[in-house]
Amino acid sequence: MILRTEDDFSLERIAESGQCFRWERTGEGGYRIPVGEHCLYIAPLGAGEFALDCSETLFGEFWRSYFDLDADYRSIRERIGVEDPFLAGAARAEKGIRILRQDPWEVTVSFIISQNRNIPAIRRSVELLCRAAGERRTDGRGREFWIFPSPEAILALSEEALDGCRLGYRAKYVRAAAEAAASGALRLDELPDAGEEDSMAALTALYGVGPKVASCIALYGLHHLNAFPVDTWVRRILENEYPAGYPSERYSPYNGVYQQYMFACYRHRAGAATDRETPPALP
Repeated sequence: MILRTEDDFSLERIAESGQCFRWERTGEGGYRIPVGEHCLYIAPLGAGEFALDCSETLFGEFWRSYFDLDADYRSIRERIGVEDPFLAGAARAEKGIRILRQDPWEVTVSFIISQNRNIPAIRRSVELLCRAAGERRTDGRGREFWIFPSPEAILALSEEALDGCRLGYRAKYVRAAAEAAASGALRLDELPDAGEEDSMAALTALYGVGPKVASCIALYGLHHLNAFPVDTWVRRILENEYPAGYPSERYSPYNGVYQQYMFACYRHRAGAATDRETPPALP
C-alpha cells in the first residue's frame, strides 16, 4: 500500500533518534521493522509518500498507531516561538522525528540494556536476546525474524544463555525486570494511563533503573510525551543553551518531543552517528 502524509515524517530521523533498536536499513532510505508478530518493509517514495508491504487493514489496525500518525507533529513543532531560536532551529533542522508507540516491555528491557553503551552495542544485544528467547517468524519476503521475548521467556533462559547476549552487568537487571513483570509487581499495561509521578516511581523501583532510564521508558514505551530524559548530550545542551534554566512549563506537554530535536541537532552538529552517551567536543 501507499501511505500519503503532509505531516512531519522522516524514517531516517526516527531511526537515528535513539528510541528504537531493531530497525534495519534496506537501501534507498527504506527500513525493515519487526514489531511483535509483525514485520514491515517501508520505503520513502518522495513528496510525503511511502511504500509499505502490508494491507490497508493491517496498517489501520496496527502500523498507523505504531507511527503515531493520528498526532500532528507539525503543529507540535510550530508551537516553538521565535523567542527560543536554538530550539526553533533544531526543530526545523530535525523535523520528521516522531515518538513511536512501542511495546512497553520491549522498551523497558532495551533501555535497561542501553546503560553506558553505544547504539550498535545495544542493537547487537537486543537482537541476541530475541534470538535466544524469542519465537521465530518469517516475514512477507521469506526472511526470518524473532519476536521480542516475554518476561517468562527471558526467565526461562539459563544464566549462561543470558550472558551469551552480551549484557554484561546488565543481565541481572534484565532478569530482575522480567521477574517483576512476570509476578505482576510491575504492571506496564497500566502505566501508559498513569501520571508521570506514578510511572517514574514504578519504573525506578526496578533494580538497576535510575531516573534517566526510567524517563526513556516513559517517553518511548509509555508514550508520555512530556518525559524529558537527561543524558550526557542533553545535560550539555541545557548548560550551553539554557544557562538560566530550561522552560519546561512553557513546552509542556511535549517536552519529550523537543528533547528529541535538541539531541538530534547536537549530535548531527558534532558529526556523531552512534553514541548517545559521550558527545565529542564541538568546535
